[in-house]
Amino acid sequence: MTPTTTATPPTPRDLPVWQHALASLRAGVAVAVLCVLDSRGSSPGRQGFKMSVTATDLAGSIGGGIMEHKFVEKARALLRQPAAEPVVRHQIHRADAPADRSGLICSGEQWLLVLPLHPADLPVVQRLDERLRNGAPGRLHLSAAGRLMLDEATDAGPHYTLALGPAWQYSERLGFRDHATIVGGGHVGLALSRTLATLEFGLTVLDNRPDLNTHQLNPYAHHKRVVRYEDLAQEITAGPHQYVILMSFGYRTDLVALRQLLTLPLPYLGVMGSASKIAELLATLRTEGVPADRLARVRAPIGLPIHSRTPEEIAISIAAELIRERNAPPA
Repeated sequence: MTPTTTATPPTPRDLPVWQHALASLRAGVAVAVLCVLDSRGSSPGRQGFKMSVTATDLAGSIGGGIMEHKFVEKARALLRQPAAEPVVRHQIHRADAPADRSGLICSGEQWLLVLPLHPADLPVVQRLDERLRNGAPGRLHLSAAGRLMLDEATDAGPHYTLALGPAWQYSERLGFRDHATIVGGGHVGLALSRTLATLEFGLTVLDNRPDLNTHQLNPYAHHKRVVRYEDLAQEITAGPHQYVILMSFGYRTDLVALRQLLTLPLPYLGVMGSASKIAELLATLRTEGVPADRLARVRAPIGLPIHSRTPEEIAISIAAELIRERNAPPA
């Protein structure tokens, strides 16, 4: 497989929204930002989805369909009012709901914000654009007071926070919530990078081979490093949304890497390989005294069973498993 060099690492979903809002503010065009503050059950659009809307155009999405159309029109009506204030609407997607019925019947519910922007918001929107383009940390704050705020300090807290009520407050960390670290930059690592680049993951690819062309030319990863697998634990930042996928050159390097990865508090650790190779890996680690509960955290062989054979098919099977994992309801 010949790697392509024409792609670039993915940008956060919000970047086109804030770029559209920024261009509108600079041009003196009235613009509003729509945001899904919370989403529960079966609902169009998830928490954090955004749009920017003017009288004639828009960017982004809050889920599509009739609900999005309704809120685009609500935003445009609000923009026609002088000094418009933000509006939050609770939407229940059930025909039998006693109030706040959305007209949908998918059974979930959402809280949606329509936030008209004003010329005073221009400096904050400009900083948002810069930080999202550069992958810089920060936290966006929205509130009933009707103004944007941006905290540029590194934030290790939850990705989203929300307090509802008359004095509602919402915040979110900038950039990607979910991060995938692929250990092994070969053909499947490249194919998986390409697939995950469309799925809102921050991507890191690690390999111990300095001259590996599929690693060097991978255009999808935000970070690529040549590392010693004996030092792998120092290369990965553990967190509640860190997905680590091990697919190194072979059994020996898998074993070296897995010894390191098992020391980290990872919510997801998957290993690619045949059932026989996985059994041998786990048996070796048991004889080395690795506790059974730690080994039980390993997802292996990784990937949904779809009879995949090519690197691209294997990548799809792994990506599908990651989607299932991150979208699973809380236990």
